Amino acid sequence: MKGSEKYMKNRNNGTAIVLIVVGALMLFGLFAPLFGKLMGLLFPILMVALGYYGIRRGRVLIGTIILAFGAFSLLAKLSWFIAPLLGIALVIFGISLLKGKKNYY
Repeated sequence: MKGSEKYMKNRNNGTAIVLIVVGALMLFGLFAPLFGKLMGLLFPILMVALGYYGIRRGRVLIGTIILAFGAFSLLAKLSWFIAPLLGIALVIFGISLLKGKKNYY
C-alpha cells in the first residue's frame, strides 16, 4: 500500500466511526435535543450575521430588519442566561446604594 492509500483508508475509518456514533446517539434520543438547541441558537446568529452583511452591502432597511429579528430571537433564546446576570447586577447595585457609596456602575 502506498502512503496516500493508507491515509485514505484511515480517514474513511474515522468518518465511519463518527457516523456510527452520531447515528447511535440519534437512535437513543440523546443527540436530537442537543441538535435542536444548537439549531435554535444557530438560526438567530445567522440572521444577525446576514443582517449585518446586508447593512454593509448598502441594503440598510432589509439588513436592519433581519438584524433586529435575529437579535430579538437570540435575546429570547439566551434569556435563561441573561436574566440571572441582570438579577446579580441589581443585587450588587442595591447593596452599593444601601452602603451609600457615590460610585455607581
